[in-house]
Amino acid sequence: MPDASQLRDSTQIVLSREILEGLEPRLDDEFTVSVVSEGDDRCRIIGSPVEIKAASEYLARNGVSVR
Repeated sequence: MPDASQLRDSTQIVLSREILEGLEPRLDDEFTVSVVSEGDDRCRIIGSPVEIKAASEYLARNGVSVR
């Protein structure tokens, strides 16, 4: 059985709201993900493993470091 943390890592990205500014509209248009606010300064991008991988690649191409 897979480890829960591995499943979480493959289905979400957590970033500061500031980093995502300007990129969120394109994420919504290009990928089937949900962007959920977590307080005033963080947000969570949630989607299927395939969509999260594609969104991670998009963010990396735009200078956002995603671990």
